[in-house]
Order: sequence, then structure tokens, then C-alpha cells
Amino acid sequence: MLDENELPKKWYNILPDLPKPLPPPINPVTREPLKPDDLKPIFPSELIRQEVSADRWIPIPSEVLEVYLMWRPTPMFRALGLEKTIKTPAKIFYKYEGVSPTGSHKPNTAVAQAYYNLKEGVRRLTTETGAGQWGSALAFSTNLFGLKSTIYMVRVSYYQKPYRRVLMETWGAEVIPSPSDRTRAGKSILERDPDNPGSLGIAISEAVEDAVTHEDTKYSLGSVLNHVLLHQTIVGLEAKIQMEYVEEYPDVVIGCVGGGSNFAGIFFPFYYDKVSGRAPKQVEFLAVEPTASPSLTKGQYMYDHGDTAGLTPLLAMYTLGHDYIPPPIHAGGLRYHGAAPSLSLLVRKGLVKSVAYNQVEVFEAAVLFARTEGILPAPESAHAVKAAIDIAVEAKRKGEEVVVLFNLSGHGLLDLKAYEEFLANKLQPYEYPETNVKESIKKLLAEYPWLRKIGF
Repeated sequence: MLDENELPKKWYNILPDLPKPLPPPINPVTREPLKPDDLKPIFPSELIRQEVSADRWIPIPSEVLEVYLMWRPTPMFRALGLEKTIKTPAKIFYKYEGVSPTGSHKPNTAVAQAYYNLKEGVRRLTTETGAGQWGSALAFSTNLFGLKSTIYMVRVSYYQKPYRRVLMETWGAEVIPSPSDRTRAGKSILERDPDNPGSLGIAISEAVEDAVTHEDTKYSLGSVLNHVLLHQTIVGLEAKIQMEYVEEYPDVVIGCVGGGSNFAGIFFPFYYDKVSGRAPKQVEFLAVEPTASPSLTKGQYMYDHGDTAGLTPLLAMYTLGHDYIPPPIHAGGLRYHGAAPSLSLLVRKGLVKSVAYNQVEVFEAAVLFARTEGILPAPESAHAVKAAIDIAVEAKRKGEEVVVLFNLSGHGLLDLKAYEEFLANKLQPYEYPETNVKESIKKLLAEYPWLRKIGF
């Protein structure tokens, strides 16, 4: 545990330390690089500034720090029970973000975003949510700052996880299953497919459309963009101090990936150590994703929309294609077609490795972790647990003392339906076909043939 006075006072911005500048977002209409002012209809000015800032360190406002103290600094544990059961020489550490009021890492950015919107006179925020971790974080944060929130929840998760909806509504949010008949984007999809299960891409389309058609409203995003990822770096900054206290440093840092915010939050500060020469030894970074949403392991690195309806700018990222409809796996927060541009660039450059697991093997790891460590991990976090176990088993085979650090980004106490299905042997090990990716990319290039001329 850290003392409250050790809470970091600045976020780390990775942009100055990337191996090359990020390819700029592209306006799909003009085909020109997006200007910061183009984002004003959906984001407040300070978040736009952070999105493109070249400052390595961004001060955390005192009002945000005051709210963080409700649950931060968060604890770090050594997984002694898990190590003993596996009989591994590896040392497994995990940073536990499940102690936040909403049970995940998501309030780290939700609180900051609600604060900056309040300062600029915004009265309502819209957003999307998959499993409901991000939606509940935004509902919690807008309630704290006296704002309203409208949350478009992926339809399959809306019914899979009713208690997430109840949590959001308890904090005053309006929660709508997506696709819905509230927006043109939602209506269009329902006309073609009345039983559409929804996706994060569709929910983003609806939330963005809602925001840009109401003057007092802005859009809030829980992952992918730079300002979101930098807010999460408080996780890794705390973790570095905690590792120093026990005189350890990780050989590998692990996190699950949907859009990339929780993985970025834990590993970006260690990446800074590596590129600045401060790391006491070589450290590797491992991104873990579902085989049902394998953007980093099967996707293509190119420009694509962040949403299904094509309302957002084109971002350079690993993508499965923005028309991706995910299988109904329980790790709803990871069912996204793309990955953060900064993370994608690091994967592209070979500075981050990626691996994918199916949900059956992930839940096997989650149950082992719960039985040895006592914490029931969220299905998303369980992907990082699985990778940590695999590394520990390999360390046992080789007889190597490897130091592993992973982000346990949320608890699974509102995901018991998923565990019930696993324990009853009802879960399916979904694999997303590579042929589907190729077909989606083919459609994208047919829609925007000029993309063929943009190479990386």
C-alpha cells in the first residue's frame, strides 16, 4: 500500500516518446488530416489539448486528485497463493484496480473527463459501454460533478449484465440498449437487422450522434484516444513506486486489451523507463486479447473508423473492420474492432507483443486465480491472469525466476452469470475467422479506395 501523499500529481503522456509520430486522424470527407478544432463538437477544449499535447507530463487538477483519494492509491499484491499452487519460481505481482467505487480502472479517466466538461459548461455527457464497466464509471463521475449522462450499452451486454445497468441507473444515468431507435444510426441498423446484438462500434455511433445533435452535450470515450490513455497512467506510475518498495522490477508487464486503456495505464510508465534508459533491466510488454476480438493478432494495421456508422475520423490502428459484429463472449469490454493508435504503433514496431486466448481457457485461469488469491476477476482482467499463469508455468519449466506484473483492472462480482455458465460448461471457445477480417477490409477499401495510397 502507498500513503495518500504518494499519489502521483501528473499523468504521463507517451506521445513525445513514441518511436515515430502517430499518423494523423483523417477527415473521411475532406481526406485531410483532422484539425484540433474539428473535435470541438464532441470534446471540451482541455481534452482536445491533451489529445495532441507534446508535453510529457500533464498536471492532474487538485479537484480530480481529491476524488481519486476515494480509492487511490490502489494496492499491489504478490500472488503468493497462485505461485505456490503452480510451484513456479516466478514472482507474480498484480495491481488491483477493483477497489474503485465502480469496481474497475475506468474512473481514472471518467472523473477527469467529467471534471473538464463541467469546467466548460457542458450539462450532459453521452457514451457507449460494453460490459458496463466504463458506463458505470461515467455515471459515477457525472453524478459527482452534477452532470447528466446518457449511456448506450451494447444490447447483448444490456441483457447479459442487468446489474451493471442498475448500477448506472443508481448513479442517475439513462441507459439505452444499442442499437436503439433513438438515433439515425441505430434505426438504420435495426431496419436491416432487428435482432442485431450490438457492438461497441454501433454504440459509439449512437453516442456521438446524440452528442453532436444537442448543444449542451459532449461525448465521452472510455478508451482508444490519447487523452484517455494518459489518464490511466496513474496506475503504472503508482506501480513503479510500489515495485521500488519491494526492490523488484518486472521482466514482463501484462494487460488485457479491448481499446487499450487499462494495458496502456499499467505499461506506459514502464515503457518510459525503457526508452529513457531508466529501466534497471530489460522489460517486455504483453497485450492480451480474446480470440473472438483479435484486432492485434489478426487485424490489419491501417486507417479505419472508430465506430460502425463512420461518424468518427479515420484512425491508424490495428482493426478487424468497423462493421465487425462480435460473438457474444462475456468479456464485453474487449469486444471492439480496433486498438488505440499509440498501442497499435508500438505493436507495429515490435515494442509490444500480443497474444489471444479463447474465453474457456480464460475462465479456467480466472477460477484458479479466485481459488488461490480470493479475488474474482472480471472476464476482461482474466485475460491478463491467463497470460501471467502461462508465463509462470514456462518459468517453472525453464527454472527461471521471472518477475511478472499485470493489471487486475476490475473485479467480477457483477459478472457471476458468466462464471455460472462456465461452471456449467456452457461457454463456447469463439474464434473470429480471419476470412471475416479480410472481407471487412475489402469493403473498407471499396468505400475509401484512396486508402490504398496511404502506406505505413
